[in-house]
Amino acid sequence: MSITDQESAAREAAPGGSATPDAAPAQELVADVFARDCSSRAAFEVVTSKWASLALLALGEGGYRFNALRRRVEGVSEKMLSQTLQALERDGMVTREVVTTIPPRVEYALTPLGEGVAERLRSLADLLEANVTEAARESARESAGESAAT
Repeated sequence: MSITDQESAAREAAPGGSATPDAAPAQELVADVFARDCSSRAAFEVVTSKWASLALLALGEGGYRFNALRRRVEGVSEKMLSQTLQALERDGMVTREVVTTIPPRVEYALTPLGEGVAERLRSLADLLEANVTEAARESARESAGESAAT
């Protein structure tokens, strides 16, 4: 069950939801990323993989066709990008739209959940990018200190 399926089920089970009034109350869904069998953990594992994170960051800039996305995410193979996009689609973060043109084309975009995840990943990427020069300076200082000590 994907995260969006769980959210829909939780809304239907909630008071005032769209479940029938005489239906038995559903057991409350509790998401816990630390629990081995929780689907939020599976989605977390997908999102935190290198290629999925980079694909989400790229799609945060706007929709992409497959090959354009592959060019944007340098180094990813066609097979790995395809598997990554399938996993992100399964977890409700990416949509895949087949545009019926000649030749047909496929476009990928973020869902609202994917947008939220991409925004948070963008913040992390911005933090890392802003501090890469500081990390390089620190590394250079350490190297210079080691050279001076010898």
